[in-house]
Amino acid sequence: MTYAPSSVPPFGRALCAMITPFTEEGALDVAGARRLAAHLVAEGCEGLVLSGTTGESPTTSDAEKAELIRAVREAVGERVPVVAGVGTADTRHTVALALDAEKAGADGILLVTPYYSRPPQDAIEAHFLEVADATALPVMLYDIPGRTGTRIAPETLLRLAEHPRIVAVKDCSYDFLGTQKVLAATDLAYYAGCDEHNLALYAVGAAGCVSTVANVAPRHIRAVLDAFDRGDTALPTRLQHGLTPLIDRMMSAGLPGTVTAKALLTALPAGPVRPPLRPADTETTAALRATYDHLVTA
Repeated sequence: MTYAPSSVPPFGRALCAMITPFTEEGALDVAGARRLAAHLVAEGCEGLVLSGTTGESPTTSDAEKAELIRAVREAVGERVPVVAGVGTADTRHTVALALDAEKAGADGILLVTPYYSRPPQDAIEAHFLEVADATALPVMLYDIPGRTGTRIAPETLLRLAEHPRIVAVKDCSYDFLGTQKVLAATDLAYYAGCDEHNLALYAVGAAGCVSTVANVAPRHIRAVLDAFDRGDTALPTRLQHGLTPLIDRMMSAGLPGTVTAKALLTALPAGPVRPPLRPADTETTAALRATYDHLVTA
């Protein structure tokens, strides 16, 4: 039997959480962003997510975020959806960023749980609804309690799913049972936000993935989903297992995925990370390169 999703994913299946290229002086590399975006789409990415965690959104200005959207939109045209991260700890600021993203040409917005202040569930719900009401763009909620300090409870997601513009979730909750409960009860399009979960979540009905590893291995990430969609029962597992060492090296090395992705993107625009992040050291970079080279030559 060939797997067929119940509905067309709102932002494609294989999305890349794109890094934000900077010049060696630390400025936004607009030309580099265009080049990287075009490369990722040519290599199989079906959507691009900008200014997320991997895109170093905490250290880019509002103006840079808008300029990045415009540059990427110019590079990829209408070939793939462009989703813009707009989430902050401040509801008013988040609304302003959502409106800026809409004007700049984004197809959707990524909305992370307000962080640091750790609001209760009713306040999180009100925050999301206020932003969704302020824009005409479809919304992908971002559930990543390990970074925000607060998760979006499944019961909250069930209520939020009733809003016509809240259509998707990037899931980094590490609550596989809770995720399945929401999947079973709503039409929300779930995207795995942790690369080790890409195949497992897809197998229980997710729309796809928002992948950090896709910055460096876009064809490999997409191949897992393509094989599953063809109804193959063995190949997707082998492909996911083949990716596991790189996923482990990039995402479990004690460094943010932004740092490890930029360490590997030597032939494509990437540039340095912005403080307080620091680049990977020589030993870590060599280990990343060895793992990556083994994947692409296998």
